[in-house]
Amino acid sequence: MTKKLLLHTCCAPCVSYSIEKIKEMGYSPAIYFFNPNIHPMEEYEKRRDELIEFSKKKNYELIIDNSGFDDWLKKTEAYAQEPERGARCAVCFDIRLRQTAKFAKENGYPYFSTSLTISPHKSYKVISEIGNKLAEEFSISYVDVDFKKNDGFKKSLEISKEYNLFRQNYCGCKYSIRKS
Repeated sequence: MTKKLLLHTCCAPCVSYSIEKIKEMGYSPAIYFFNPNIHPMEEYEKRRDELIEFSKKKNYELIIDNSGFDDWLKKTEAYAQEPERGARCAVCFDIRLRQTAKFAKENGYPYFSTSLTISPHKSYKVISEIGNKLAEEFSISYVDVDFKKNDGFKKSLEISKEYNLFRQNYCGCKYSIRKS
């Protein structure tokens, strides 16, 4: 029996290692791109298009959800002055993982996960707490993996180099591109 899993991702480099790890764990993943946080639109399109091309090369199932931009902005604007890894990031993770869990539930995926945990700049603990809370809320299972462990981030860098993937230099939201 196939264990269908919806794997949220923000970009091709983050999913490059994560999806292979999920497959090793016995799941049959589809990639879910839902990222209303990515700003400006040119950056969003660049990350989306890179993921489309990478998915084609690797023959991965990919679902693109282009919704939620206004909702994301409305829910995060009160946290504009928060530092990276602060309260705004938790709100952002919740928005994206909530939509992933909702989509998974509505479309017959009994499992969901996210490649966000591969980043050394994102809090695994916060993401894990949100994922597990949403699993309970939606009555599905969250596959809780810290993808950066066991050199996961390093492996994603190697895969990115092998496939010449575009690697962004900021999280994606308009607040994270502030000048220092």
